[in-house]
Amino acid sequence: MTDSQNPKQNQGETAHQPAILLPSVITALLGLMVAVHLGRTFVLNEVGDLNFVTWFGFIPVRLIAGGQLDGGWLPLLWTPITHAFLHAGWEHLIINCAWLAIFGTPVARRYGAVPLLILFGASAIAGAALFAATTLPQVQVLIGASGGIAGLTGAACRFMFQPVLASRNPETGEVLVLGRRTASLMELMREGRARFFIAMWLILNAAVPFVPLLFGESIGIAWQAHLAGFIAGLLMVPLFERHTKETGL
Repeated sequence: MTDSQNPKQNQGETAHQPAILLPSVITALLGLMVAVHLGRTFVLNEVGDLNFVTWFGFIPVRLIAGGQLDGGWLPLLWTPITHAFLHAGWEHLIINCAWLAIFGTPVARRYGAVPLLILFGASAIAGAALFAATTLPQVQVLIGASGGIAGLTGAACRFMFQPVLASRNPETGEVLVLGRRTASLMELMREGRARFFIAMWLILNAAVPFVPLLFGESIGIAWQAHLAGFIAGLLMVPLFERHTKETGL
């Protein structure tokens, strides 16, 4: 009887394993981005999609000429965040989804859903702010999750290059994995891998506006969103680390 029951138990345990290993908040963000793009691609016509981008993409020129655009200044209340759920094409969407899954997952598992959404939203807003500061008074539209995802990447940099901490249970001798410690900004600069990753991120994105000087044409990357979002995420981490320590997580 014992031998015949074990396979059933194992099958039951296997059946209850989650099919998707991503944190639920990451899955929800990915699903929303894909759903928005599917709707724009297969439901809206060209005029409808243009109106959709006008109302939900971030258009900085509204700050100085809002009366000349549909909605006036009102969309500035939500577009610094909603622009993150619109994408220029399937390639743009797939790259952002992959980057979100890679760098958003460790942040979600470390801090939880609400802190991740705060980091994502604040980083998207920071990216939109720098985009506005560097493009006005030109008429340009910012879409894409890059700013928010850059913030999650910056947040992950504070711990993903640090060694795993462990302790031993004094009674059983069992090794307990405690996770990775959070590095200060100075410690990041002293750690080789972290320093290299951060430097490459900042240098490559800061170099984007100079591409037209070398190749004669722009590559259409919102480097402002990448830079500002990354720095915002990098700096905001201590807010959630304090919360983690206070709650004993």
